[in-house]
Formats: sequence, structure tokens, C-alpha cells
Amino acid sequence: MENYPLWDGPIVDAHQHFWDPVANDHPWLKPETNIPFRYGDYNAIKRRYLPPEYLEDAAHQNVVQTVYVETEWDPADPIGETRYAISVAERFGLPNAIVAQAWLDRADVVEVLSGQAAFDLVRSVRHKPGGASSADQAADCRTLMTDETWRKGYALLERHGLNFDLQSAWWHLDEAILLARDFPATTIILNHTGLPSDRSSEGIEGWHKAMSKLAEMPNVCVKISGIGQKSRPWSVEDNRYIVFETIEMFSPDRAMFASNFPVDSLCGSFDEIYSGFKQIAARYPLREQAKLFAETARKHYRLPPAGEDTLALAEPAGRRAGGLR
Repeated sequence: MENYPLWDGPIVDAHQHFWDPVANDHPWLKPETNIPFRYGDYNAIKRRYLPPEYLEDAAHQNVVQTVYVETEWDPADPIGETRYAISVAERFGLPNAIVAQAWLDRADVVEVLSGQAAFDLVRSVRHKPGGASSADQAADCRTLMTDETWRKGYALLERHGLNFDLQSAWWHLDEAILLARDFPATTIILNHTGLPSDRSSEGIEGWHKAMSKLAEMPNVCVKISGIGQKSRPWSVEDNRYIVFETIEMFSPDRAMFASNFPVDSLCGSFDEIYSGFKQIAARYPLREQAKLFAETARKHYRLPPAGEDTLALAEPAGRRAGGLR
């Protein structure tokens, strides 16, 4: 039951991608390549996707800022991707912050992190640590989060004031807890809600247990995104529990909504997903909705205010502010 108005203020999209697979090298987006993917066939997103396409998708939502997340660009040239993202920002005004690529176990990690941190828009880095493809296999498969070489690279993030965007399935979050404990000065931003793709009762129970333990770590926050399901359209009915429980575990101060576009366009339209978030979040006071839709992302990605004061809009009721169109 909705107790408060739906959020109608500014949105900071905490996780999105831009790419041009023809002009740049994204191995997984090549026409002849198809990697195992949680949403199945992803050929529909092997196309140019830049701010004009994004803003067309987001036209019915009040997006004012975005966070670009690395796109598995050619790993031989991580700095090249950041330069490209900067050029997009200079041309279009988006993105407003960048999560850059950095392979933490490589011999050049010192140089790469120094180079990435030198860009004004870089706030975080991402290196997917791998792992088991299912919970059943997790006991016999560790991720890079326990690899000593990788952890030495991770230790350098504090020096540069960088966050770490972690994309890992919930069955490996025990390793993330150790990472958060051992490096308390580095903020971990968990991507895609811990990937709750298994919606069986056992899967949901395992996800909830792992996420609740991770939420006890004060230097961890979470992006509520990437919760679509293969061969099912995105719906409030399917995702209400995941969204609500994630907010309850982490609180609006450590949870933020994100589109994961264009990837999640495989599951639903931008408007369907964000309207769904708004419907689910309407059980919270507008001041907490403001955090979920904008302020938590601004805090952790160190974004300046854009337009009207978001928290002021939440008193006493939300109203539309001028956004990017």
C-alpha cells in the first residue's frame, strides 16, 4: 500500500553505459561474439548507445546526472576507455562521474590506477572478480577477492581516494565481507543488488542471508539495478521483494537506484523500470526517496548538486524539477 507520493524530483542514474561498438573495441559486443549472459540473447544492445539514445529512453523520467560504468572495453587499453568517456561528457554533458576499468591483478596496476585517478570525473574502478556460475558450485570456486596479488592492487585504491564497484553474485559475498573488513577506508559499491537471478525459495533465502551479512559492513553500499530476469518482462510484482528488502537491509543512506541501460533494456523500458522503482519506494517518506533516487549516488560518487535542492523538494511533497532532456 502506498503511503507517500511517488517521487517526481531529480534522478541520478547511478549505473549506465555508453558505447559505440563500431568505433571502439568492445570484444563482447562484436557481431560474431556471444558470451554467456544472464539475460540470454543480447544482440539487441550491440549498437551505438550514446547520450542522445539514452535521453530518448529516459525522456519520461527526470534524469539530471548519470554515472558511467566501464563497458569491458579492450582490457589492453583501460585509459583509452576513460578518455573516450570524458570526450562524451565534454560533448553531451553526460556522464557526470565515471567508474573506470582497472585490472587489479595486472603488473601495470600502479600505473593504471594513477592514470585513472588523474581524470576529474573518475570516482571508482571496477574489475569483475569472477567466480562460480551458481550457488551450488560456489564452495569449490573462489574469486579474485581472495587472491593476494589482486588484493595488493585493491589496497592501492585508498591512496587515490577511489571507490570500488563490485559486481559479484550473492554466493560470493562472504569474500566481499572480508574485503570490506580488511580495507575499511575503501567504499565498496555493490552492483546489481547482488545478482538475485535465482528466484526459487532457496535462491531468495540464500540471497537475503548473504546480503544481510554484507549490509553489516559500514563501508558497503548497493545499487538497486540489474534485477531483470531472463525471458520475463520487468515487473513490480516480480521485483518488489528484492527492492524493498535491499532498502531495509542497507537503508536509503546506502542504497541507490540505477538503470543499467542499455543492458536492462533487454528486460524493460527505462520508464517501466523507474516507474516500478517509484511505485515500490512510495512506502518511504519523500526525504528517503530523495536519497534513493539521487542523494546517495551524489554522496558516494561525489557529484555536485544539479538544479534544485533535491532534499528540499521532499518537503513536504515531491514536485518535478527541471532535468536534462
